[in-house]
Amino acid sequence: MSRTPRVLIAGTGFAGQGHAEAFRWAGAEVVGIVGRTPSVVDEVAARLAIPYAGTDWQQALSDCRPDIVSIATPGGAHDEPITQAIELGCHVFCDKPMAASGQTALELYELALRHDVKTAYAASFRYTASVQHAKRLVAAGAIGEPVEVECISHFNLEREIPFGWSHRKADGGGRLNNNFTHTLSIVTSVVGETILAVMGEVRDDLGTAPIVEGVHNFATRRSFIPEDLSDPSLRWGESDVEWSYTVLAKLKSELAAEPVSVLFKHGGLVPRFHEDHIVFYGTDGAIYLKGHYGSGPLFLWGKDTTWGEVPLPPDIAATVPDVEGETEQCWHHLAREFVRDVRGEAVEPYPTFREGSRYQQIIDLIRKNENWTDVSDLA
Repeated sequence: MSRTPRVLIAGTGFAGQGHAEAFRWAGAEVVGIVGRTPSVVDEVAARLAIPYAGTDWQQALSDCRPDIVSIATPGGAHDEPITQAIELGCHVFCDKPMAASGQTALELYELALRHDVKTAYAASFRYTASVQHAKRLVAAGAIGEPVEVECISHFNLEREIPFGWSHRKADGGGRLNNNFTHTLSIVTSVVGETILAVMGEVRDDLGTAPIVEGVHNFATRRSFIPEDLSDPSLRWGESDVEWSYTVLAKLKSELAAEPVSVLFKHGGLVPRFHEDHIVFYGTDGAIYLKGHYGSGPLFLWGKDTTWGEVPLPPDIAATVPDVEGETEQCWHHLAREFVRDVRGEAVEPYPTFREGSRYQQIIDLIRKNENWTDVSDLA
């Protein structure tokens, strides 16, 4: 493509606004934005200087004729707009989760293949600078052959966060969709993309959440927590998704003779005592990344058998987009790769609907909770 790619955004919240800024930074032209509420989409379009605003996605596709569509709505609302865009030949950038079910995600992936369009799946925290640094070190043999990975996080989220899409399976809610997708992408980017086996357990330890009107932006939902939770007029919604999970996986790695074991442990509603972290263990050492997505300092356990912080290499630091917020930086990085690919430039492999559909099918399997062996009657 010789001209500047034209981008149409679906969604007006935190993700939609973030995607718009990311694509502009990547050199694309954001020609329109679509949302559910006229007043909201008009306000966002005016503030971001986006020329077209609307509430009818199909009409927007016809009016804007985009080369790329960016899907930034809740996961349960992705099916129809993605299908319509692909059938018009648009390339698709989609935030996670890709869909509300593995079957729907697989159908979207296969549709994209049939129409020969490019896709990007924004499980994008693999692009934090520290994860990129860890990937380089592991590939260079700094820890020998990788043998084990540990991903631990506890968010202590407020139970009173207003009821919304994140509480509903049909809308793409749940911690697997909104945390596991990122950590799985991080681990596969460092160790290897081939997932051999998984097993897991999930738990909905929330129950209910207050229903509050006027929440349009996921990033500001905490400000809508009711002051009086005992108010008898307050309505409550029932959660039907997991807020905690434990997953075990085995990954094939070109860097190791045997499959790599991975533990993913996340508690959405419980407090942390020590730091959240991601650790890559190998036959000759280990790499510790501070933070639930490993975006903090990197420490290496090497031949001297002590932990030591390793500074970020200048060339990796130079690739970090100069924007505030780790989420936004990662969107910018992926959008840059995607736009370059659409233009026909050579790029490193990035997550696509292939990964998104597999992740969604894996989530469906984990949610079945069918991995237990009853030992209650053992002698």
